[in-house]
Amino acid sequence: MPEGLSESGVVSALSHEGAGVVHGGKTAFVAGALPGETVRFRRRRRHRHYDEAQLEQILIPSRERVRPRCAHFEICGGCALQHLASEAQLAGKQGQLRDNLERLGRVLPQRWLPPLSSPPWGYRRRARLGAKYVERKGRVLVGFRERLTTLIAGIERCEVLAPPVDALIVPLSELLTRLSIRDRVPQIEVAVGDNAVALVLRVLQPPSASDLQCLREFEAQHAVYFHLQSGGIDSLQPLSPGAPALYYALPEMALQIEFAPTDFIQINAAVNRALVARSVEMLELNADARVLDLYCGLGNFSLALARHARAVVGVDADAALIARARGNARRNGITNAEFFSADLNAEVSAAAWLRQDYSHLLLDPPRAGARALLPQIARLAPRRLLYVSCHPATLARDIGLLVHEHGFELRAAGVVDMFPHTAHVESVALLAPAAAE
Repeated sequence: MPEGLSESGVVSALSHEGAGVVHGGKTAFVAGALPGETVRFRRRRRHRHYDEAQLEQILIPSRERVRPRCAHFEICGGCALQHLASEAQLAGKQGQLRDNLERLGRVLPQRWLPPLSSPPWGYRRRARLGAKYVERKGRVLVGFRERLTTLIAGIERCEVLAPPVDALIVPLSELLTRLSIRDRVPQIEVAVGDNAVALVLRVLQPPSASDLQCLREFEAQHAVYFHLQSGGIDSLQPLSPGAPALYYALPEMALQIEFAPTDFIQINAAVNRALVARSVEMLELNADARVLDLYCGLGNFSLALARHARAVVGVDADAALIARARGNARRNGITNAEFFSADLNAEVSAAAWLRQDYSHLLLDPPRAGARALLPQIARLAPRRLLYVSCHPATLARDIGLLVHEHGFELRAAGVVDMFPHTAHVESVALLAPAAAE
C-alpha cells in the first residue's frame, strides 16, 4: 500500500463516506477528521482524483467533536461518525440532502420536515459480519472490516448492533475458533426480530458432528438460532428444528410482519416505525384511496397503507419477498392488498397492475433510484406521491425530472436517520401535481 509523508491541512467538509475533505494540492479524504479542524495526516491509498488518508494528529479540534463510545472506533470501519455529536450528524445529513436537491435537482421543498431519528445506540437489527481465522492470533476474528483495509477488525463488542448481538462478538469468535471448519466460515449474517435472533453462518464446508454440537450448545446458552448457508439463498437451512419465524411489529398499525433471516428489512426498528407512520400521515389517505407501492418488499409500507385505504397494490422484483408480502397480508387479516412480482427496471407499461387507476403512490427504490419508471408514474398522475430514498443524489435527480419535466411540485422533504454514526443518508419527499390544491 503506497504511503506518503505526513502533511497538515484544514478540513473543509465531510465526504459522502464521512471522511474529512482536505484540499490544497490533490484532495485527501481523512477518516476521523471533522470540518473546521486542522489535522496532520498521511496518504495511504492513492486514486486518480483523490487519496484516502490516515489521521495522525488533530492540531486544532472541532467544537463538535465528542469522544466515541466504541473502544474500537478508530480501527473498525462499521461506523464513520461516532466522533461527531449526534445533533451535528443530523445537521450534516440535512445539509447534504439540501445540497443535492438544489444542485442536482434544481429544486427545494416548500417546507422542510423535522428529521426522523432514534436513540443512536443498539439500533442495528440487520448486519453482515465478516469472520476470518488468523493463525498468528490463534483465533477467528468476528466483526466489520478495518478502515482502509480488507482485514477484519479485532473487536470485542459492537455499540450499534441490537441486543443481544452487540455483546456476542467475543462468544462468536470463541465458538468459531473451536470448530473444525473455523477457516471455512467467512461470514455471519445477523437478523434480530422482536421475538427471536437468527445468525446465518456462511459455510464453505459441511460442519462435523462435533461442530454441530458446539453450535447447538451456543444456541441454548445465548437464546439464538443458527441457520447454515452453503450456497445461494435457496441453500439456507435452520440448524435445529423448531426455529421460529422472525417478525417485527408495527404496533401503531396493528401489524406483525414476518421475514426470513436473509430478507431485506429496514435496519432501524424505531425509525422504521416512525417512517411508516409519517408516510401514512403525509399521503392523507381516505376510504376511497387506491395506492400503488413500488419496490414494496415484504409489505412494510403496503400493509400499513392498506389499513387506511380502499385498496393497495404492491410490486417488487423479488418473488420471494412478494410471497412473503402475501403471507403477511393473510396473517394480519388484510384483504384489500394485492402483490405482484415484476422487474421495475424493465419495460412494465403493459403490466395489468399498471393499467389501474391510483390516487396515491409510494416508492422506495434501491440506490439507483427509479428514473426509468418516472414517465409511467407521471402518467398515473397520483394526487400525492411519496418518495422514500436511500441515496440523496438519485432522489434529487428523480425529483428534478418529476418537477421540471412531468409537472410535479416538491411539497416537503426531510432526512430519515436510519443509520446513526454512519454517513448514510435516507430521506423522504412528498410531491403532488403542480395544479393540485
